[in-house]
Formats: sequence, structure tokens, C-alpha cells
Amino acid sequence: MKAIKLFFKIAKSYLVLIVVLTSVSCTDYLEKAPDDMLTLEMVFNDKNRTEEWLAGLYSAIPSPSWDGYGFGMTGLGNLSDDMDLSNGLTQFGWDVLNNRNGAWDPSSRDITNFWADLPKRVRSALIFIENVKALPSQLVTEEDAENMKNEARFLIAYYYVLLTDVYGAVPFNVDKIFAGSETGEEMFMGQTSFDTIIDWIDKELLDLSEKLPASYSDSHKYGRATSIMCLAVRARKLLFAASPLVNGNQDYKGYTNYKGEELFNSTYDPKKWERAAQACKDLIEAAHAAGHSLYYEYNNDGSIDPFNSYQNMMFRQLKDGNKEILFARPSVQNDYIDKHPTPRGCGGNGCYGVTQSLVDAFFMENGMKPILGYEQDGSPIINESSGYTEKGFSTEPEFRKTKWIEVQGDQGKEGQITMTGTYNMYCNREPRFYISILYNGAWYRSENREVRFMYGESDGGPTHDAPVAGYLQRKGVHPDHNCRNGVYPYRPGILYRLGEAYLNYAEALNEANPGHPDIIKYINLIRERAGIPQYGNGADKIPVPESQEEMRKAIYSERRVELNTENIIRYFDIRRWKQGEKLLNGNFYGMNFYGTIKSDDIYNSEAYFKRTKVSERTFTKKHYWFPVPQVEIDKNPNLKQNPFW
Repeated sequence: MKAIKLFFKIAKSYLVLIVVLTSVSCTDYLEKAPDDMLTLEMVFNDKNRTEEWLAGLYSAIPSPSWDGYGFGMTGLGNLSDDMDLSNGLTQFGWDVLNNRNGAWDPSSRDITNFWADLPKRVRSALIFIENVKALPSQLVTEEDAENMKNEARFLIAYYYVLLTDVYGAVPFNVDKIFAGSETGEEMFMGQTSFDTIIDWIDKELLDLSEKLPASYSDSHKYGRATSIMCLAVRARKLLFAASPLVNGNQDYKGYTNYKGEELFNSTYDPKKWERAAQACKDLIEAAHAAGHSLYYEYNNDGSIDPFNSYQNMMFRQLKDGNKEILFARPSVQNDYIDKHPTPRGCGGNGCYGVTQSLVDAFFMENGMKPILGYEQDGSPIINESSGYTEKGFSTEPEFRKTKWIEVQGDQGKEGQITMTGTYNMYCNREPRFYISILYNGAWYRSENREVRFMYGESDGGPTHDAPVAGYLQRKGVHPDHNCRNGVYPYRPGILYRLGEAYLNYAEALNEANPGHPDIIKYINLIRERAGIPQYGNGADKIPVPESQEEMRKAIYSERRVELNTENIIRYFDIRRWKQGEKLLNGNFYGMNFYGTIKSDDIYNSEAYFKRTKVSERTFTKKHYWFPVPQVEIDKNPNLKQNPFW
């Protein structure tokens, strides 16, 4: 932990230096620097200051736990259909809810701040590459210096990945460090085409994967760029670039930069799927060769424990045997992500909820989907063959083969997963459901009681710090945290894991080469760890989808469940699939927030357990990309606003 804090201390101690150097001429700075200011020569002749500069470059990697690419007040994860937060949080500065509701424009605060911040980080990285050198007297070898240059190159590529993730086509410069004395025409860069940037990212990360190590023996370097991280970022980005949003999207036909160059290629190219599939395969093969694997925990009889495997995959570190993590941010804000999904009556903030559609997405214990779709009024189309029901309450507790200990009430026994009297909607569901969702009546071990979300109860309304849809996020909340005592155990901030790599490969391969056996192979590896039947032939199997389209739906469903509430994955999936208007627009449902009695009577206004509209969202064509901040367009006449804004 000490090493982690040291690694990121530049964010506090040297930020001023970086900002100064990224906003003025290097020559002028060195000529006019006062005696109490650091110069470039002073920095790069000192090992500690050099490493601190590099650490400052790393510090811009968004946190997957809170804000940035995670959740929280500015977290993009809140824009997905996984999450449902109370609009009452806007009074505390949660501007992201305005984005969710469509109440934003180019003049609104940019919640990511990527447009303003990341180009500065890129420039700082270019300065670093130009100046870092061997310092033999301080035990910095030529090899060390070269590796640090490659780390900076990785960060430049990664920050352009983030920029293109959010804005699409952006100004692109990796060749020149502007001195500040250039003419306006030289400084006012317009956007470069999306595909041009993607091609550069592809080649750059592939080249770096051959130069950077697969891992570091020095534990102090955990989180620093590796060949595996390069291949992971490359694979995810090429999957994005092959997807319908930017591969043959006719909505962007004729959309050009100030030079008249098309910014998005509106012609569909199937080779983009082939490139993505190969990139995903390259990653998996390299990750396996480096010792990465899915994380497993086992029962006493040697069988996989799907509950603890899925839960603890989010918390265990490499030293604990977790080899699934491919890219992590060592420093994360654990207290926020533990506190906000904890019920109010248990010492938490109780406001970090999930949607009914996410609850519906989880499979049954038999591996089948419970809900096939929805009627116009929001009522579910139930898959009768799955065994799912929304009527009544359980008459006895449910048990599975697991060492999971979160359900240990007065009657609790080993393997218990639900209490007597649980609403049947939550019974007989797959293990990932219980790890991910905190529902009304679920057992809360640290408080030794059931959670109570009904109106007027200890964890329910009328306040904003109660789950508006009737659910709180459980996944990613450390099982040993204790808000009352301020205990928030450390966990790595996972940005990319092998489970995602398997699903990325399956998706890309289904588009590039439908019917390839690897598609089922890697989906089944995910389902095996999840403790549900796999696809195949036999009584204990689920029939293999018969067409490319049916397989596509199966992959989408598996991604929704396996990767639920993990930073920005779901939000980006919906965007790249071009399904925003369908999935992020209109009414969202949950349990009856104002319900006061334990009843599923749809005709009783006091009944809590009934589907009820809880919110309404807005998503149109323009929302696939964040707008270019208006203040930037006002300064730079060569910038063009993103489509439909």
C-alpha cells in the first residue's frame, strides 16, 4: 500500500509543474524560471523527480471505482441501464444525472473533463519522452530509460483511446510539442478522422506489446504498463471500432472536418471484425502465456464455488492468487464505492441502485433466461420454460453448494442463499445474481438482519438515500467493509480482466467467422465459472444458438450479466451496438418505492413487490458522443461540433 501511495503522489506534489510545462514554451520557461522553480534539467537529472513525473502521467488513468470511468458524481457508468440513482442526488452535484435525463448541451459541464485534461497529459508525456535519460550514477540504466519512454508511449495511446471513446473524432497530435509561439493557424487543430486515429492506436499498441514486459518482478511497479495491458486496450478498442456505431453508420455520412475529410467511415467493412477478432485472440494467447487465468475458488469436494469465485474475483490481488486481472489502477477510492451502495440503516448512503432490467437479465439456476422481452406497458414476457415466477413468496430457505457466508440469519446454515419469505422473483436465480443484487428482504451479514427497503422502513424512502428502484448494487462492495466503523478494505481498481477478453473474442469471432468453435468454448468458460449449465448437447446443457443472430443475442446477454456494473462496459456496449435509443430512452421500472406492505398485489397501491415506473430517461442520436465543449469551439474555429448537437 505504501508503494501504491508513493506511485501516485505526483498527482498532488508535481501537478503544478506539469500544468506549467504543458501551457508555456519550454525554452521560455527554462530561460525565465525563478530560483524557487524546477527546470526540466533539474527534473530529468534526478531519478526521483523523473519517476514522479512518470507517475503523474499515470495519475490521469480514470478510476474504475469512483468517478471517471466508474461511478459516482461524474462516473460514466451511471449512464448505463444497469444503474438507477435518485434524481435527488443532483442537489449534491451529481451532474451525471442531467446527462442521463438529456438535460445537457455543449455549454454544460463536461463530466469527464477529458477534452481539457488528457491533451495536457499527452503533451507532458511527449516532453517526458524527449527528456528522460539514463542516470548511471543513480542506477538508472539505458534499459530503464527506454522502458519508461515506452510506458509514456502507452499512456499517450491510452489517453487517445479515452478521448475517442467519449468524443469520437478528436484533434490528434503525437509528433510535435508546441512551444506556445506558433501562429493561430498552426495551433488551431481540427479533428482527425476516427479511423485514422484507430489505425495509429492499433499499430502503436502492437509495437509496444513487443517492447514492454508481460509483468514486473518488482511489486512496486504493479499497475505500470505491460505488454498485456497494451494488447488488452488494443483489443477492446478494435472491438469498438468494428461495431455498428462506427462501422457503416449512415447517420454520419457526409460529416466532415474543416478540411472536408470524412470523420467517420459510413461504409461497412467486415475486415474490421476480423481485425478485432485477431486482436482479441492475440491478447488471450499472450495472457495465457504470461500465466493469466480466470479466478476460481473451490468447495471441499473440489468443485468450483461459483459464488465466492465471482464475488472475490473483484477483491483478491495477484498475491492472493487472482491472475484474472489484466489492467488495474492500484489506487482507488474504496470508501465511496462501499459506502454509497450500503443501506442507510446499515451506516451507508443507501443511494447507489440498479435497475429492474438488470435484475431481469440474470439467468435462472437452470441457465435459462427468465424474461424474453417486454410489452408496451413495461410488463415482462416471461419464459415459461425457465421456471421463473413473480408471484408469491418462498416458504423455505434455499441452499446451494458454496462456502459463501453472506446469508447466515438466525436459521442460517452453510450454503444458504435466501431466507424464508423471499419474493419469488429472487429465488432460483444464478449465483451471479446474489453476488450482484441487494434486494428487499436479502440478509445483510454485518448488521445481522434483512434489509428493509419499503417506504418508512429503516433502509427505505422517503429520502433520496434509498434505492429508487428497490435494489442496491452488491457487486464490488467488499463483504468485509463496515461503514459504521470506517472499515473499507483495499481492492485493486480493475480496468480490464480476462473474463471480458473471452467475451470480446466470442463477440468479434461471431461477426467475423460465425460457427467457429471458439465462440462456444469461451462463452462456456464464463458460464462454468458462473455455476450455470453450458451450451452443448445433453441433458445438463443448454441448446446452442442456431444462427449468427441468435448467437449474437446470447453473447449480448452473457456480457450484460458477467460484466454488470463494472465501470463503463455496459454503457459503451449499448453505444457501440447503436442501441441507445432502445435501451437508454423511455421508462425505467422497479419495485414500488412508496409501497408499505409485503404484498405483490398489483391492484393494491400499498403493495411493495410490483413493477412500477420509477424514472424516465432521454437518449437521442446526438447522445452517442459527448459534445465538443462549446468553450473550445469558441476558441478554435477549426473544430466542428459532434453530430446532431
